[in-house]
Amino acid sequence: MARTLTSAERESFLAQPRIGVLSVPSDDDRPPLTVPVWYAYQPGGNITFFTGTQGRRARKTGLLERAGKLSFCVQRPEHPYAYVTVECTVVDVDRKPTVADVVAITSRYLPEDAAHGFAEAEVGSPTGTFVLFTARPDRWLSFDFGAE
Repeated sequence: MARTLTSAERESFLAQPRIGVLSVPSDDDRPPLTVPVWYAYQPGGNITFFTGTQGRRARKTGLLERAGKLSFCVQRPEHPYAYVTVECTVVDVDRKPTVADVVAITSRYLPEDAAHGFAEAEVGSPTGTFVLFTARPDRWLSFDFGAE
């Protein structure tokens, strides 16, 4: 039996260290851009994620700034399958995030020393391509296919 997650369940699900997939409208005749991202989220708060790592200019940076909105999805791909999708509004674009801001995301995916090293390298890079986005969840869609 499948069911929609409660508000607390979906926020808890999104707060777990999963790989997020974001989609942002394209600004030409191409389909929406859809890419995996590392992110941070605390129940009741906003989603944060970054673009432009390793000195590379990311197409999604410009698209996110122009659109000001995105869709974001996380899933549990193994049984019992579940997912949370969130339609979001971009509420902040930070081109000079702190190491602590970046560690809040990277520490969910990397060992502590690697998380700090990654954050320090990206924040200290002179390329100016690294951008931290904050998005407010506006509308939720969720399902748990393993619910009793």
